[in-house]
Amino acid sequence: MFNNFNGAQGNVKNDVLSGITVALALVPEAVAFAFVAGVEPMVGLYAAFMMGLITSAIGGRPGMISGATGAMAVVMVALVMNHGVQYLFAAVVLAGLIQISFGIFKMGKFIRLVPYPVMLGFVNGLAIVIFLAQLGQFEVLNAQGEWEWMSGTALYMMAGLIALTMAIIYLLPKLTTAIPASLVAIVTVTLLVTFLDLEARTVIDYVRDMLPADQRDSASLAGELPSFSIPMVPFSLETFYIILPTSIILALVGLIESLLTLTLIDEMTDTRGKGNKECVGQGVANTVNGFFGGMGGCAMIGQSMININSGGRGRLSGITAALVLLAFILFAAPLIEMIPLAALVGVMFVVVIGTFEWASFRIIRGVNKEDAFVLFLVTAVTVIADLAVAVVVGVIVSALVFAWKHATHIMVRSHTDKDGWKVYDLEGPLFFGSVSHFKDLFDVQNDPEDVVIDFNESRIWDSSGIDALDNLADKYQENGKTLHIRHISPECRILLKKAGRYVEINVNEDPRYKVATDSLG
Repeated sequence: MFNNFNGAQGNVKNDVLSGITVALALVPEAVAFAFVAGVEPMVGLYAAFMMGLITSAIGGRPGMISGATGAMAVVMVALVMNHGVQYLFAAVVLAGLIQISFGIFKMGKFIRLVPYPVMLGFVNGLAIVIFLAQLGQFEVLNAQGEWEWMSGTALYMMAGLIALTMAIIYLLPKLTTAIPASLVAIVTVTLLVTFLDLEARTVIDYVRDMLPADQRDSASLAGELPSFSIPMVPFSLETFYIILPTSIILALVGLIESLLTLTLIDEMTDTRGKGNKECVGQGVANTVNGFFGGMGGCAMIGQSMININSGGRGRLSGITAALVLLAFILFAAPLIEMIPLAALVGVMFVVVIGTFEWASFRIIRGVNKEDAFVLFLVTAVTVIADLAVAVVVGVIVSALVFAWKHATHIMVRSHTDKDGWKVYDLEGPLFFGSVSHFKDLFDVQNDPEDVVIDFNESRIWDSSGIDALDNLADKYQENGKTLHIRHISPECRILLKKAGRYVEINVNEDPRYKVATDSLG
């Protein structure tokens, strides 16, 4: 039964052990992002549990881990600060419904349009973001209640435990792969710190430092099952207008990060996830979050990489991670609280090294300078601003570069046939970027009475190309000449207005391709 549920790519033992490893790594991330969003730690932990469980069960990418994320947390801050956490829950519900609609209308496929340099920049940028996020674990509160960098013995202990964790993760697979190396590393370092009574910061120390001074003594990760509750906000248009902007941004950020992570895992595992199904899974998970007191979230690239590297491939890995996390909250909070932060930081450092596309440095030397620019741009914007902004900027710049490069790729070879007609053999795409150059290729004044444009080696890409062809036919007609057009698709013939009656139809030779216009939508 488990094998049938887990899928052909999954292995029950590997998925269960990998899920336990992921659960350990989820705790500090969920707590940290809860503080970023300005909500209580339990809100982040509930989000990690519900996102992980639901997306693993019904999402489109087995093996991918979802939870509370920093990309979405930073979007929530203003809403929580200005209107309170109940408005956040309402916004998360609406964001989930928007994501479900994306899946229903099959818009997840558009993530495949993200260019390769943008994907590289996304991966490298996130690796850097994950690395920078771990540096916060090297800060401690001093006697005056101010944050300062570790120094002396505390710093050496932290660095030593991180190095030990990374060494175990790298060396253990050479001896055995029966147990995930990350899990062994976390357990080993925790036992070492506990039994040797070493001075090392633990998960509960991190939670205490984040709380106000009067709440630190009672800090705990213990909790109860999340309970159903309708967000306590006025059911009115005013509320809708308040939460709508945040909901839209949350939905888009969540889908972009999730679908790009899905594509990355596809490449790593040589399998194919289902983008539209993942949109629905993310949407359902966020909707449930809003009704059960969670802050929502999306796919987590760091935890997903831990899962994949630990052998997790099936849905059972994500479900296990979610259920183990819930078990920690309900029954084993003291055990999770005693895990040294150094062990978790060491695991994340290994993820950073594995996630960063080191091959991109070699690729840069072999690709054109435009792709290299896009790669660096997306990486920089991901680090400085936001993932969603970085991807949108990267796609726009890539599209502009593409249009600019192909605008000058249209050209003609002309000759006169046996009937005295002048034939223009067109090469290259005809679209908005090449229209200006296209108009300069023809000598309307000096051409004979009959002129032929042969599209055998060209294609019309958009309505701007259609319009340019109609205008050219109009110019020839004004000069008492006839323009004949060969080898264009049936769709283009329908869209042509002025030049349509001059199209020569050849059923056997004319191509069949679509033109992106509203008329065909």
